[in-house]
Amino acid sequence: MIDYCIIGSGISGATIANLLKKKSTVHVFDKAKGVGGRSSFKRYKNNIGFDHGLQYLSPKSIEFKKFTKKLIKQKVLKKWNGDHKFLNKNVKQDKKHIKLIGVKGNNEISKHLLKKINYTLDSELIKIRRDKSIWNLTFEDKQIQSKKLILTAPFLQSKKLSQKFVKTQLFKNKVKMNSNLTVLLMTNRTNNKASSYFTNDETLGWVSYENSKKRFEYDKDLWVLQSTFKYGDKHTDNYRNKRKYYTNILINKFKKLTGIKIKKIYFTHIHGWKFSSNSKAINVKSYWDKKCGLGICADWFGGPRLENGWLSANDLYAKIIKR
Repeated sequence: MIDYCIIGSGISGATIANLLKKKSTVHVFDKAKGVGGRSSFKRYKNNIGFDHGLQYLSPKSIEFKKFTKKLIKQKVLKKWNGDHKFLNKNVKQDKKHIKLIGVKGNNEISKHLLKKINYTLDSELIKIRRDKSIWNLTFEDKQIQSKKLILTAPFLQSKKLSQKFVKTQLFKNKVKMNSNLTVLLMTNRTNNKASSYFTNDETLGWVSYENSKKRFEYDKDLWVLQSTFKYGDKHTDNYRNKRKYYTNILINKFKKLTGIKIKKIYFTHIHGWKFSSNSKAINVKSYWDKKCGLGICADWFGGPRLENGWLSANDLYAKIIKR
């Protein structure tokens, strides 16, 4: 029997697993086909691909700055330089604003933290039950027993699974989760010189030029187009039935706002991030019930940045080891 079952391989799950592995047996489960959560990397072929979710890190806290500096030395992260354009003329680029990305993809942080840790992908937790100091966990295809359980899922998913076991007012809080639509786009080589575009538009919020991250050399241009939260909140629930429609809306906005000439499109993929970020988080950093062995950490504790997920995991670890 494992000591800790951890649900989620994003920054929170990978961080708490990495901390707990020193003295305990841990196993991470994720319903996705790859690790990283919202720092997902969509591989096209070989080392060529797209940062599917999280676009970059900009460390704020002293603790996270130290952590990311260590990852830069270990060649897990690197700086993303270049011209990051603001299409809103009233906003200028802050030259001191650091953007960090994974050397091979933004899921490299989770991959690095999960080295030598057992994890299972494509496995969704359906139900949890507490019997005689043991957690009985029901997945789509298996049953698992664990002494302790840690959830790192989005607010509503964590609430659905665990609210009857949580004895505080944690789930009485209102957390506002935001959505976005993301289009991955491959085109002919263009004359683009910018690394990214921050727009001033109600539909398209952000454009990333993946070639500028210097992970690969390719004879085509790769782009990531992300909608605004306002547009995503309105359309993410129904985009699956109209994939081509929403893909074209974001591509047409991209061409109109940037003026980039696209002669041929070779590949597109659209994904709706239902829980992309949060605009209203909880003002505590994590939850731990020592008596029943239930922990919860995620970026919606103090959110909305990936950094908040890392801080939440570290806070939970401090509570777990506290005597």
